[in-house]
Amino acid sequence: MQKVLDNKSLGLIGDTLKEDIRSNSKLTIMSAYFSIYAFQELKKQLLKVDSVKLLFTEPTFTNTKEKSEMQMFREKGIAGFEDEAKFRNQLNQHKIAKECAEWLREKVEVKSMKHSSPMSMINILNPRHNDVNLFGSTHFTSGYLGFTYSNVPTAANYTNDNVATEQYVNLFESHWSDPVHLKDVKESLLKHLEVLHKDHSPEFIYFVTLYHIFKDYLDELDEEAIVKSKTGFQDTSIWNKLYKFQRDGVLGAIDKLEKYNGCIIADSVGLGKTFEALAVIKYYELRNDRVLVLSPKKLRENWTIYTQNDKRNLLADDRFNYDVLNHTDLSRYQGMSADINLETVNWSNYDLIVIDESHNFRNNEARKDRETRYQRLMNKVIKSGVKTKVLMLSATPLNNRMNDLKNQMAFITEGKDDALEKAGISSVESSLRKAQVAFNKWLKLGDEERNTDKLLEMLNTDYFKLLDSLTIARSRKHLEKYYDLKKIGKFPKRLKPINIYPPIDNKNEFPSMEQVNKLINRLNLSAYAPLRYLLPEKRVEYSKKYDTVVKGSTILTQADRENSLIHLMRVNLLKRMESSIHSFGLTVSKLLQSIDNLLDKLEHYKDYSDQSMSISDIDLEDDEFEDMLIGAKVKVLIQDLDRIKWKQALEDDKENLEEILREAFKVQPYRDEKLQELKTLIQDKVNNPINNNNKKVIVFTAFADTAKYLYDNIADWSNSNLNVHSAIVTGSGQNKSNMKGVRAKDINGVLTHFSPNSKNRDTLYPDAKDEIDILIATDCISEGQNLQDCDYLINYDIHWNPVRIVQRFGRIDRLGSTNDQIQLVNFWPNIELDEYINLEARVTGRMALMDVSATGEENVIEGKSDKMNDLEYRRKQLFQLQDEVIDLEKMSGGLSITDLTLNDFKMDLVSYMEENKELIEQTPAGLHALAKINSNEIDGIDPGIIFCLRQIKGEKDIKEQSALEPYFLVYITEDRRIEFSHVKSKQILDLYRHLSLGKNHVHDNLVDLFKDETDDYEDMEKYQAMLTSAINFIVGKNEEMGMASLFSIGESSLSNDSFQKADDFELISYLVVK
Repeated sequence: MQKVLDNKSLGLIGDTLKEDIRSNSKLTIMSAYFSIYAFQELKKQLLKVDSVKLLFTEPTFTNTKEKSEMQMFREKGIAGFEDEAKFRNQLNQHKIAKECAEWLREKVEVKSMKHSSPMSMINILNPRHNDVNLFGSTHFTSGYLGFTYSNVPTAANYTNDNVATEQYVNLFESHWSDPVHLKDVKESLLKHLEVLHKDHSPEFIYFVTLYHIFKDYLDELDEEAIVKSKTGFQDTSIWNKLYKFQRDGVLGAIDKLEKYNGCIIADSVGLGKTFEALAVIKYYELRNDRVLVLSPKKLRENWTIYTQNDKRNLLADDRFNYDVLNHTDLSRYQGMSADINLETVNWSNYDLIVIDESHNFRNNEARKDRETRYQRLMNKVIKSGVKTKVLMLSATPLNNRMNDLKNQMAFITEGKDDALEKAGISSVESSLRKAQVAFNKWLKLGDEERNTDKLLEMLNTDYFKLLDSLTIARSRKHLEKYYDLKKIGKFPKRLKPINIYPPIDNKNEFPSMEQVNKLINRLNLSAYAPLRYLLPEKRVEYSKKYDTVVKGSTILTQADRENSLIHLMRVNLLKRMESSIHSFGLTVSKLLQSIDNLLDKLEHYKDYSDQSMSISDIDLEDDEFEDMLIGAKVKVLIQDLDRIKWKQALEDDKENLEEILREAFKVQPYRDEKLQELKTLIQDKVNNPINNNNKKVIVFTAFADTAKYLYDNIADWSNSNLNVHSAIVTGSGQNKSNMKGVRAKDINGVLTHFSPNSKNRDTLYPDAKDEIDILIATDCISEGQNLQDCDYLINYDIHWNPVRIVQRFGRIDRLGSTNDQIQLVNFWPNIELDEYINLEARVTGRMALMDVSATGEENVIEGKSDKMNDLEYRRKQLFQLQDEVIDLEKMSGGLSITDLTLNDFKMDLVSYMEENKELIEQTPAGLHALAKINSNEIDGIDPGIIFCLRQIKGEKDIKEQSALEPYFLVYITEDRRIEFSHVKSKQILDLYRHLSLGKNHVHDNLVDLFKDETDDYEDMEKYQAMLTSAINFIVGKNEEMGMASLFSIGESSLSNDSFQKADDFELISYLVVK
């Protein structure tokens, strides 16, 4: 009899085999594939046969060194192919593999062709019945045999004619007996099956899981795949000067630049972002790309030095040829920036732009009268001309506003909302907006709830994808964990901070800070708010001229700006008093001078008043009108003001300011207790170094006035008494040094004499012997400088933003430091910290923490509750700084990109694959391990299972819930409660690591208990139910999200068939937690 089988209406191939395989049958099988689930379906028949010859018609286990992708696919498919997912989901792979191995060992011979053959057939030789041949689509998997649905068309010719079958048997034997083209692979197959039925360590299953999730991302760190050796890039000086972690960062950055046209390198302070960027620049220069570096003016020489024929250029052999411009040059339209003519520069002709300290561009503020730097960079450089790639460098791209990233990322996407669609992000704007909403909700939580884990739970998954796609972020902790510090140098030990709380006046005659604060609050500061005193009939006219419509339809009035300025002036007065009594006195003097000038103008206004004039009509730049106007950028006609009322307000301020100035001038340096404390500190440090004869000290202050005051009082004193040289660097032309031969105007020259080792001074000044040991500086050098020769840093005042304090410390807290330990000293106001913060809150009022430069954001003025959250955030940071030196990414309540990306897990995998690449690539899916909960390490976790699943079909919407798309991680407890859902991928991976990393041995006691519980894997019903519940939860969560989307902006994700079937998911691995 002959017939055709198609696994549909014409009959199933598998059913025919069940009927025709009999006791003592002999089978010969030619198949490209073999699956344990085909064995399971035919097990009853196969166990009765006499013998089996299995011949793989595609190379399988023949090549153990360089396996093709298809060979790997066939070998891993022995554990089940995609269309057999429903069988793997029954969690009986261990049992089936063991039974299959026993059958193979006893009854089966296995060979493989070394080269491909298109043939597949099954011959059944029956001693007392007709022989049978099946020829065609008869591969030995449950899909091809018809036991499960397969979308591959199948057709097999069936015959039970003995003569015909004999011919097929002879054909089979002619191949089977060919020793040249076949290889015996039985032992390899058995060894492969052993992987499926032996017990595994938690660590191995952790890495198997990571491999499946992240294998498509491994090319991000593949040096050969990214860096084409023919470019000569690997022979450059810069590449060969990089540490391993820096090379990994460069490879990742190039990969993202090629895929998405942009990348943000957000490595922590002191990890060498400049050198990483230089390597990226060289890579593109070797491709003949034109490169522009945009740098803060104060850091310009950090970049230009590598383009010059200069002794300090360590990379002269690489002949860098990029242009360097300042951030501020974006506001200039003529003149020269070094040797570049700003009037003729072709902004639109750069292939790559590197933006140093890119957080300076986090605000796209509204300006009515001009194009901002941000807008010019976007429109004239990035969007215009050639396609421009953008590399941004910033240690702090994320502060306590998630939106800080939005404007920086817009440079990469050119403002196109769907630019990252291929990364699985359909709308960048929507992703960032949802993240901001989640962050705002998180800020309002109570102290106990407001932690990083809670935020990770609340954030939308596509935000994680967004960060993973565009950012590279490594922290100090990351380096210590994943790289050999013996090869890259150590970090110095951070000593506990020293905190000093000096009074202002050692005679205690100057009013207390609280008293001064009351006076500041009484000030009208009306000199900065002339529009408050406009005549009523003139207000509309000025509103038309100066008010601005910001994003949406919100109007930012000039009166709003004046109010903001007044609040900032009050803060400035308070902060200057906290800095130094000298700086405070100078500021008060300047305020008085400004008031006197305005009073003088008001006194003489009649001399040049012309009632016919309107602010709308006159040319504000015409010198003819200068005496009729007040104000700098915002001009106001004096005749349009209520002069009597304004004059009274100005005179009130003058009286109060003169009173406080008299008191301030009494506190001369000998009475300045804070200055005297600083001298004592410096003397103790110089006489008692904390490292071998290291006398160096950096003193940071927020104000140039304070810096000059300190230098004037310390330089000569320290030279005479301590025999050390000093310098001041403020960035405002007041740089000085009392060391002979130092060109004070050259900031980098001053810093080179202060930190000669880190700045390679011997190449520039080989005969120099003396050094600068005391450096007094403002925040002009708080970023981008390596001053690691120094080991002692003093904050003479506390910056409003605590992050700046950590940035300052980053000048000496650096990888590869020659110092064993480093010290931070903080000067604090002589009142309780809570009282001080409350003082500031009262000074600034409702707009305390408003970033006035960010008025282009959606929320022009935020609510009071948000301000209180910000104050609490800052309070915690300041309290932390009193007890420890903290990393930017670890500041209480603060966030770093390292918190939000999955890079640590990728690095776990990369490190493991360096020695286990072949093993991990060849390991099939479906494996499991048992892990034990250690209550000392992990608290509050109940026994359960972490399932790793892959969605293989079904609705696309469901994938968008997982940051690991198309993979899903779920932790379900034994009572089928979802402990961590699939939207908490990072938390589950963190838990997985805790449970598994370093646990590289099988826990025999747990295995024995599990075998007893499951009757040696016979009864997996309990765990099958847990898997079903986990999948139902994923699907049910999708339905829930679909309903929620009906009531939110945008397209609903609710589909007609939201509840997916269980076999839409394939089991990748599972960790049983006991």
